[in-house]
Amino acid sequence: MSAAETEFGPRPGEETVDLPAAYDAGLYFVGRVRTPWTARADCPRNSAQSDAVCTLEVDPRFAPALRELSGTTHLIVLYWMDRAPRNLVAQQPRHAPAPRGTFALRSPARPNPIAVSVVELLGIDGASLRVRGLDCLDGTPLLDIKPYFASTDARPQARVGWREADAASEAELSAGAGGRAGP
Repeated sequence: MSAAETEFGPRPGEETVDLPAAYDAGLYFVGRVRTPWTARADCPRNSAQSDAVCTLEVDPRFAPALRELSGTTHLIVLYWMDRAPRNLVAQQPRHAPAPRGTFALRSPARPNPIAVSVVELLGIDGASLRVRGLDCLDGTPLLDIKPYFASTDARPQARVGWREADAASEAELSAGAGGRAGP
């Protein structure tokens, strides 16, 4: 059992699968993410909960790819959650009453532990980018950086079914707990 499997799970109710013997594709890490967090317990639960300034250290060979990035306010950052387990297909979130499928969650534990965050670009110094809005451990491999286009990337009408169901259940519980006075 790997260190990731013992540190990250599985919890009661979770399901694992045997992974394929070989990978289907290769990729290049284009750099490393520098954050203040060295332990999973210290990381924010998601990037929206973080206002820490972090650094994207781009490998010098990929520095030319940063051309024309200045003046951009937000970026989409893809990173490889290299310390997460890869064999969980159903997970038990701490806040949920029952397990959920991995593809219904934003958990780093997944067959391909690719994470995505929209970050605010604070500054560029050579091949280093100062950003705000990450939720990963220090040293996490960087996969890609893309400009965020509000005109094409924002989807205000997007919904997550279980989240809406959870919110409705919480509203019902709150209304029931308040009780009503008699007729």
